Amino acid sequence: MTITKRFWIALIFSLPMLVGMLLMPFGIMLPGGDWTQLLLTTIVMVVSARPFIISAWASFKKHHANMDTLVAIGTATAYFYSLYALLTGQPVFFESAAFVTTFVLLGQVFEERMRQNASSAVEKLVNLQAKEAEVFRDGHFTAIPVSEVALGDLIRVKPGQKIPVDGVITKGTSSVDESMVTGESMPVAKQSGDAVIGATLNNTGTFVFKADKIGQQTLLAQIVALVKKAQNSHAPIQKLTDRVSSIFVPAVLILAIVTFLVWYVFIGASLANALIFAVSVVVIACPCALGLAIPTALMVGTGRGAKLGILIKNGEVLEAVNDVKTVVFDKTGTITVGKPQVTDVVGDERRVLQIAASLEEASEHPLATAILARAQQAQVTPRPVTAFQAVQGKGVTGQLNGQTAIVGNDKLLTDFKLTAEQTAAMERLQNEAKTVVFVGLAQQIIGLIAIQDAPKATSKEALTRLKRRGLKTVMLTGDNQRVAEAVAQQVGIDQVIAGVLPGDKAAAVAQLQQDGQVAFVGDGINDAPALTTADVGIAMGSGTDIAIDSGGIVLVKNDLRDVDTALALSRKTFSRIKLNLFWAFIYNLLGIPIAAGVFFALGLTLSPELAGLAMAFSSLSVVTSSVLLNRAKLDTAGQTA
Repeated sequence: MTITKRFWIALIFSLPMLVGMLLMPFGIMLPGGDWTQLLLTTIVMVVSARPFIISAWASFKKHHANMDTLVAIGTATAYFYSLYALLTGQPVFFESAAFVTTFVLLGQVFEERMRQNASSAVEKLVNLQAKEAEVFRDGHFTAIPVSEVALGDLIRVKPGQKIPVDGVITKGTSSVDESMVTGESMPVAKQSGDAVIGATLNNTGTFVFKADKIGQQTLLAQIVALVKKAQNSHAPIQKLTDRVSSIFVPAVLILAIVTFLVWYVFIGASLANALIFAVSVVVIACPCALGLAIPTALMVGTGRGAKLGILIKNGEVLEAVNDVKTVVFDKTGTITVGKPQVTDVVGDERRVLQIAASLEEASEHPLATAILARAQQAQVTPRPVTAFQAVQGKGVTGQLNGQTAIVGNDKLLTDFKLTAEQTAAMERLQNEAKTVVFVGLAQQIIGLIAIQDAPKATSKEALTRLKRRGLKTVMLTGDNQRVAEAVAQQVGIDQVIAGVLPGDKAAAVAQLQQDGQVAFVGDGINDAPALTTADVGIAMGSGTDIAIDSGGIVLVKNDLRDVDTALALSRKTFSRIKLNLFWAFIYNLLGIPIAAGVFFALGLTLSPELAGLAMAFSSLSVVTSSVLLNRAKLDTAGQTA
């Protein structure tokens, strides 16, 4: 039977007793009197309170005590004493057992609904999945359920339709809204060869793509799996809470016994009143809120992260982030774009690019790709080249309109001379750690092209945010010191460790850990050892491949600014956990003395039913605190929240 059904049964059978209590001052009694209370309470105990008793007994047989132990003992004591009192003609308080059960279940109903709201991020992600796909079968496109899509299928997507699975565009262009999966607010332009993500929305053009990930392999499925895993994980602080609870419950039972003895033996209260105080102590102390403090905050925090394109894999990460002092970055593909790009053209740009593109069109060198991309961007068309020759380690040569043309490094300049202006430009570009390519025609150098794996547009802003947060930033790279220093200067890195082989990165991270907790940010491939060694591993998601085991946090958008957002979210979530624990403990610390009758002389007491209501609201306050994390402002500028 569900918690909700148990609550409604308890409420329905408790209400007549509540009405009877309210009408008693007017001389109107509940029909059947105490015997009716016995019948109503027995139904509540057998149907609604039974799971508490079963759970408490199971824990007792294992020599443990849990939250249900307190509820079971409190309600059972009230019930069986009232049964004894009924048979011996003494005052009864059956209503206490019934009301306590009702209020405890009320708290659990609130908790269950709040949990559902907290985990709604996962449900919303699951609901993003398209239901059908237009697949090319038997010579034409046919709509089939997404579950029947196979790897390699060609799928057509029209404007306004959701992309069914992950794949690569083979025909057509469009702009795609990926915000529902990556959190990226602006539509992303797509053309042939670009990857598309399942569940994202096609905005403008019609295109055909080839399915390369289906079912549980898709980005959406991976995100759902990671978020679910994180929401069911535990932060290390949970172990402390569990230990406290294991000691707290037996301590409360002892305190309840002491309360009973003090009132009954030393103060001389009646047996019924002494029992009421003891039962109130047991009920008010039930640490349900304590058990909710961590998991609810974890569920909300990780769910909010998923909406932002930040996947937090477990609760341990949240606690580790709180103590991070240094953030270490890989260079290539993390701080930089990850592929060479033309940054400068010296000379007549169109003429220089046309000659260079004409020769490099037949080359497979990475620098050639960068030159051709820049020529295409400038709408420069390559011209036919004859007698093409690649000179190992130097560059390429060829005949262009009967004249010898070259594109290469300084080793190719045996018959060419630089002007003073060109020499000055070369030195300036080299000092900026850029690779300089010389373009010559008919024994003359007509221009220079500078190529560099440039920093991402957002890298400098991302590093500035971290500095405002008071964190030390370090770049760890296998590149040479000169190039590394130049990139570090552009983005504002505090320390550079260059010339490090991939296998030695983990040792470098371990060395930095001597000065405090370290977070390492990398691409999750060759950086896996460093990601694992660091206290917090932050993996940059590349395209649709986000299932990186090494990183505790995965940034789906591949945006370095999300490092700061991830740290802010993690710290905010952990802060909310500590706030929840404070509220959970403060209710118990304040409530137990009142329930025990310490302030009885001041007229301040708690009956068992009011203690149950207070306990229910303590759980509600903790869960509400966690849910409000969804609206909490994140300190993403690195200033004090």
